[in-house]
Amino acid sequence: MTDPKTILIAQIMISGMMAFCMTGFFGFLHMGLTSQWLHEWSHAFVVAWPVAFCLSLIVGKLSFTIACRITGK
Repeated sequence: MTDPKTILIAQIMISGMMAFCMTGFFGFLHMGLTSQWLHEWSHAFVVAWPVAFCLSLIVGKLSFTIACRITGK
């Protein structure tokens, strides 16, 4: 398995990218391509990233455990 520092950095990056993409995508679906959407997206992202990171700490290890059991590794 990868060292804890690398895993933590990866969780920071993955949660940030997912929060960025998901808040942008669903904000766009809700509001359309407007200047208000951009404004709301930035606020949603600032809230979503820390939440996504905390959740990734909780479910990350569980997900790896399940994936290893499925693949037999």
